[in-house]
Amino acid sequence: MGWELFLVLLLVLGAEFVNGWTDAPNAIATVVSTRVMTPRAAVFLASTFNVFGTLCGTEVAHTIGTGIVDVAAIQPSAIIATMTCIILWSFVTVHFGIPTSKSHELVAGLSGAALATVGPSALIAAGWKKVLLGLLLSSFLGFIVSYVVARIIISLCRHITPKTAQFAFCRLQIVSSLLMAFNHGMNDGQKFIGIFSLTLVVGGVLPEFYVPVWVVLLCAVTMGIGTTIGGWKIIKNVGMRMVNIRPWQGFAAETSASVVIMGASLSGVPLSTTHTITTSIMGVAAAKNINGVRWNIVGNIVLAWVITFPICAALTFLITLAFKHFL
Repeated sequence: MGWELFLVLLLVLGAEFVNGWTDAPNAIATVVSTRVMTPRAAVFLASTFNVFGTLCGTEVAHTIGTGIVDVAAIQPSAIIATMTCIILWSFVTVHFGIPTSKSHELVAGLSGAALATVGPSALIAAGWKKVLLGLLLSSFLGFIVSYVVARIIISLCRHITPKTAQFAFCRLQIVSSLLMAFNHGMNDGQKFIGIFSLTLVVGGVLPEFYVPVWVVLLCAVTMGIGTTIGGWKIIKNVGMRMVNIRPWQGFAAETSASVVIMGASLSGVPLSTTHTITTSIMGVAAAKNINGVRWNIVGNIVLAWVITFPICAALTFLITLAFKHFL
């Protein structure tokens, strides 16, 4: 069991690294695209505040670790299948520059593995309600809140000179991007902390599920290292190709997304930070001009969101079955 447990934990850390690598654009896409910060500075600050966010709270970690599928249905092979799927699918989406949800990949993977191991009885209804709530929050609330915030800013700044507004929002967007990075760590970072702790329970290292401090620190640093690498193709798609945004719009999008994500994190609801910031960017663009959104790019992103869940669930289901039959 020793080598198998080590392999599983290594894969979980690999997935956490990929989480920081591919989801870095959530925090820095807009601040880079508006040229408020250089890519190097934005990546450094995003990685730092990602770590800080991961260290704050474990509510989402508990939901992922104990609330989605029955712990008894999780074997080491199921976790290996899930982490392998997440890493492979992340490389595919980064190659094409498409932002996808680690939440969907993780939940779909765990569910597919549990179905292959035990069957439908392994799924926990209460946890799935939180997952569906997170999907609704990230897909719709991000757009609505950012639209309202953008309209308020437009109204308040009507009599302010463009030069003054540019000066103010360039500085405000630095703050909002750091807040976004912090909240990304607070939600997305915790998901793999939950899986790491669950693996320790399955491997007999922990008698019951809880989150040790050293696990939080290890996963936080791993995600921070991943964030320093960044996903520049995704930054281009989210922050540059989908819409043309200005600093005030970047501030509105990041602030709105941060409010939604923080509320979900404190409630233990795992949501897609990718979906939240993407729909927030759509919301601020639509508030200024509905035609300012490049809907063909949006369509490609939505398609990737739709296919992520069934692909990851099916892939982990098949990998887990292969483990059962051949190992």
